[in-house]
Amino acid sequence: MATQSSGGMDFVNNLGKIYGIYTGGFAAFVILLAILEQVGVPNQVIGYLFVFFTLLVYAGIGVLSRTMQVSEYYVAGRRVPAFYNGMATAADWMSGASFVGMAGTLYMLGYDGLAFVLGWTGGYVLVAVLVAPYLRKFGAYTVPDFLAARFGGHFARFLGILVLFACSFTYVTAQIYATGIIASRFLGMPFEIAVFVGLLGILLCSMLGGMRAVTWTQVAQYIVLIIAYLVPVVILSAQRYGVPLPQLMYGQALQEITQLERELQSQGLAPADLKPYLQPFTTYNPLNYFGLILCLMVGTASLPHILMRYFTTPSVRDARKSVGWSLLFIFLLYFTAPAYAAFAKLEVYQNVIGTAIADLPGWVFQYGQLGLVKICGADAATVDAIRAACTAKGTGDGVLALGELSINTDVIVISTPEIAGLPYVIAGLVAAGGLAAALSTADGLLLAIANALSHDIYYKMVDPHASTQRRLIVARVLLVLVAVAAAWLASTKPADILSMVAWAFSLAAAGNFPALVLGVWWKRCTTAGAIAGIIAGFGITLYYLVMTRYGGMAEWFGIRNISAALFGLPVGFIVMIVVSHFTPAPSREVQELVDELRKPRGGTLMEGGDLKPKAA
Repeated sequence: MATQSSGGMDFVNNLGKIYGIYTGGFAAFVILLAILEQVGVPNQVIGYLFVFFTLLVYAGIGVLSRTMQVSEYYVAGRRVPAFYNGMATAADWMSGASFVGMAGTLYMLGYDGLAFVLGWTGGYVLVAVLVAPYLRKFGAYTVPDFLAARFGGHFARFLGILVLFACSFTYVTAQIYATGIIASRFLGMPFEIAVFVGLLGILLCSMLGGMRAVTWTQVAQYIVLIIAYLVPVVILSAQRYGVPLPQLMYGQALQEITQLERELQSQGLAPADLKPYLQPFTTYNPLNYFGLILCLMVGTASLPHILMRYFTTPSVRDARKSVGWSLLFIFLLYFTAPAYAAFAKLEVYQNVIGTAIADLPGWVFQYGQLGLVKICGADAATVDAIRAACTAKGTGDGVLALGELSINTDVIVISTPEIAGLPYVIAGLVAAGGLAAALSTADGLLLAIANALSHDIYYKMVDPHASTQRRLIVARVLLVLVAVAAAWLASTKPADILSMVAWAFSLAAAGNFPALVLGVWWKRCTTAGAIAGIIAGFGITLYYLVMTRYGGMAEWFGIRNISAALFGLPVGFIVMIVVSHFTPAPSREVQELVDELRKPRGGTLMEGGDLKPKAA
């Protein structure tokens, strides 16, 4: 603590006042834009103001938090209070997949979509019980740091970097993809260009200040994203039921959906074999449903960019408290997502299905021009295009049926305010929230990748004598290169957001979880066992993902590739345990280190990425 600047401590001590003023300022900004909308300011101008104002604020925090201190850049000086670290973790966690994709998946899948909610929230129990407090006590800068120290040597570190890069790069591509969707809709630019506009905001937040800048930016982003997520669905709940608590009115909305499904079928506007919204296992069979929950839970406890957040707290106790706060802040969004999907479904059933093609609302054509809404299999760009497509399919009766409409799941949240006819400022607010969610996670992911490359490869393996300035310059250059590569990949639209994210979780689960858990909880786990287990578990998962997605390979036992860790996870544990039993036990020093690691009290075991020397 002695090395902390008084200015930095003053900032930490005044966090409540600073973020209170920020929240009030953001609310005033939204009210101002609402007034501008009422006096006739064009919607596109409001969209630009929302996107660029929020990007400017995040970039400003990033610039003000710039640092040339290694501990500040990698772990924010280890002085982030548990409450605010919980908020930053929630923002880091609630990515474009959670904000943009979660409700859309629930909209599309109904009951089966709850697998994502259960898996992602349940995973934090594993984080709190098995992993986070112990990694914080270890005191590493990165997850590969821990693997190298626990399993002795650069090969374990290299494998940790490989796993980190595979899962984090996949994940960050999904976030930049989400920023491209939002920016292309609200800035009126091509998707391929919009992803690089979003990238600029990401880089300004993370490049100069590292973890310190990302932490305080993520707190600001959480405030924006949770307000943006709750406001529209609270308004819809109040309008429909007179109760501004959508979570409590969720059951009533489900009853109405079931009734409307029957009515649409009786009117010939829905197929007779329509899968009921409440019916379980219509998309995933029980094996895939519970397998996905397991993969997401274990993946949550293995993602490097999430585990890094717990390296920033002042103590092990604060790391535990931080997990609790994280769960609370995540709960606010995840508890609302099912209601959000249900209200969106109700609005589509009541206000869109059964409407004459010529009278479809404007949002259908706006998103249709982006290729995100299709009718009769064609982009809903114009009335003529829709009529031509429906006539070609023999369904050109001029009235939109449920089976003819296809909405991309990634735009349900963004488009719901427009679907419900709410003021455009609400749609802009949601876009700002979605952008905050995608940017916050992208910041954390890019930082995890760049830190691993600069600290674990460059500093630990290439140039151990590099100066602080050189290390941070290398970290920033690598961050930019990785970000540009991810943006380029995102511009090719490789898959839907939720699928890409699920792949990242399976890769992290199979590659990291066995080594982290056995490294903390089993002293007998050896270096050879850990290396063999990581290679086997991660290798099988990656093989299954790639071959079923791109190689034309049939699924094993009918298990979908988003649950690929079902194969790699048990293999990783089994190989690790078997090989460890057939190789010499770790040294007494390593076993004592593991014993010390599990004690709830005591100081950190590493300093600056190096194990502290034992006292004489």
